[in-house]
Amino acid sequence: MPVLDLFSLEGKNALVTGSGQGLGSGIAIALAQAGANVTLHNYDKVHDFVTEEVARTGVRSIARCGDLRDKSVCRMLVDSTVTAFGSVDILFNNAGAIRRAPAAEHPEEFWREVIEVNLNAVWFLSQYAGRKMLARGRGKIINTASMMSFQGGYLISSYVASKGAVAQLTKALANEWAPLGINVNAIAPGYMATENTAPLRADPVRSEQILARIPAGRWGPPSDLAGAAVFLASDASAYLHGHVLAVDGGWLCR
Repeated sequence: MPVLDLFSLEGKNALVTGSGQGLGSGIAIALAQAGANVTLHNYDKVHDFVTEEVARTGVRSIARCGDLRDKSVCRMLVDSTVTAFGSVDILFNNAGAIRRAPAAEHPEEFWREVIEVNLNAVWFLSQYAGRKMLARGRGKIINTASMMSFQGGYLISSYVASKGAVAQLTKALANEWAPLGINVNAIAPGYMATENTAPLRADPVRSEQILARIPAGRWGPPSDLAGAAVFLASDASAYLHGHVLAVDGGWLCR
């Protein structure tokens, strides 16, 4: 097979959580451009520009909303994808939450919200979709990890705990499911220009400190994840299992 054909997602069906805006929108649009039918999801509303960009590719898509802290929403998203398209071939666990507070004052509700969205929902979605994939003997699961899967961060204890766990869960699932035809990997975005990083970008001191450490010298837009997302979702990464791929402008090597 010609190498570029390995990157095609034509005929595949993808579910991308948190794809109504931010990094998830860039990922969903990239998968659609590569040929995949896509289930779009957001907590409350999938923004019009996302559905319009996906529609321009000519693939089929559906949009669903719901709070991933409710595991019945996780099941609904998987079932809706199978009902609409016939299968779930790609699960991209992208939805996430972050709450900032000093550790000694970090409210219990912050901790529970972040762990529920960033970790528990990843587990339930992977389990529900994984059962469908195991029955067919193939599938791709990609989790959104973070630079905080490698580092300790500051004022974001719950977020760091959740993203460290996501990296380890990725490896655990890969160990079980690689022999059964399922690739489980993660993508670890660096400092990206999204709503989650708006407070950092608005702080001139912190923003300058961050940019000074990024060899690429800039914040990444969601489109910077497109190539890595398609690679991990495609046959081009068939021998990649349990890997956490950093797309960080060089942050980790500094």
